[in-house]
Amino acid sequence: MSANTFGHLFRFTTFGESHGSAIGCVVDGTPPGIPLTEADIQVHMDKRRPGQSKYTTQRKEPDTVKILSGVFEGVTTGAPIGLLVENQDTRSKDYDEIKDRFRPGHADFTYARKYGVRDYRGGGRSSARETAMRVAAGAIARKVLENILGEDVSIRGALVKIGDTAINRNNWDWAEVDNNPFFSPDADSVPAFEAILDKVRKDGSSIGAVVEVIASGIPAGLGAPIYAKLDADLAGALMGIPAVKGVEIGAGFDAAMLSGEENADEMRMDGDDVTFLSNNAGGILGGISTGQDIVASFAVKPTSSILKPKRSVDATGHDVEVSTKGRHDPCVGIRAVPIGEAMVACVLADHLLRHRAQCG
Repeated sequence: MSANTFGHLFRFTTFGESHGSAIGCVVDGTPPGIPLTEADIQVHMDKRRPGQSKYTTQRKEPDTVKILSGVFEGVTTGAPIGLLVENQDTRSKDYDEIKDRFRPGHADFTYARKYGVRDYRGGGRSSARETAMRVAAGAIARKVLENILGEDVSIRGALVKIGDTAINRNNWDWAEVDNNPFFSPDADSVPAFEAILDKVRKDGSSIGAVVEVIASGIPAGLGAPIYAKLDADLAGALMGIPAVKGVEIGAGFDAAMLSGEENADEMRMDGDDVTFLSNNAGGILGGISTGQDIVASFAVKPTSSILKPKRSVDATGHDVEVSTKGRHDPCVGIRAVPIGEAMVACVLADHLLRHRAQCG
């Protein structure tokens, strides 16, 4: 299996499976001399960690990260940074009944067709368990950005929609994101989200969500106008998160319903600085950052592992019904919030290092 590495100058390679002994990654390209501790990484791992509320999978994984290499006396050395997280709460027997059956909406069928073998225990390599290491890599990417650009850099995500129920953007308050199990910036949306998820869990089903990530403090000039567009790389990074089926930058698909004068982000001078009067472009023009907030959102489909029986086929070519027992997220979009933040951080760190190499 190829293509387990993400990025160019700042890049990481992940390894491990959902029910293997451990998952891990190697982060390469981190400049030397950056203060880094396990605690710097753990704070972001804890946001993604399963089992923190009844609205996520009840798998109990502490996700304690260990730094194996690349850090000496509290600072990065420039060498590859090895990270490891041991799996502790695997229940592979939960998958015995479906080991020869393909879950509809999951990667079971395509993995079997491509590789001729698949790890049916929680999806193996295709499981979202792998994304814990993306969050770890993203924590290091944040340190790179802060070291070069200063502490004003922030990358924050929020869940803005579950099913067809959206937050009220007039109530947006970043302080609320850490006060509820949904990462919602709108406190008034929490009771509605709770009601939706309670019903979904009772029905043995799942539901999708939309996550929005905003990066502030990013200078103008990152990206390139042809084959290294910043928005294209962000879209690819977010689309590569398991269960993501759509990505928008700025106004996204809504831009198709605007007129030219409505969509254009007009400009004026503010002293010696250029200021924009709107941000439909999501902070990126011609593939290059404008210096405004970078805004990206992505749609997460409903979790494929559900209790409700669904029609499918098995490895021997027979029609079957599949229902998945065990512990699963009724809305995987909730824990996708810190994953989205991490992937945005990795792209921005990579582009910042590429920009410095070309433009100084």
